[in-house]
Amino acid sequence: MNQKTVLIVEDEEDAAELFAEMMRVSGFRVLKTSRGEPAISLMNSDKPDIVLLDIMMPEISGLDILRQMRRDPNLADIPVIVVTAKSMPADIKNGMEAGASTYLTKPVGFQELKEAVERTLGAAS
Repeated sequence: MNQKTVLIVEDEEDAAELFAEMMRVSGFRVLKTSRGEPAISLMNSDKPDIVLLDIMMPEISGLDILRQMRRDPNLADIPVIVVTAKSMPADIKNGMEAGASTYLTKPVGFQELKEAVERTLGAAS
């Protein structure tokens, strides 16, 4: 079985490392970036199987990254799990409308994240 690649786009180093560790333990190859701009070029150069995306980031919001992905034919089919502290129904609606496959609110436990990733990848394949 080919090792799947997950890209983690998260500006909080602790959270990024925690998600990365969760994904490594689950057998994924992990790419990480803390900023939105490099995320898109990373996706183009090393197409991940799935993206874990934070919404609140310094220069560009996760929703903008998601919208860019959905407009780009090379990236449009990559499933995205939004992982964010924004938990209001309007936030979730915005995330899903922007093209999120799954929307998780922080704090996210290991089991919850693992199941969401497996479910999302299963739905995508």
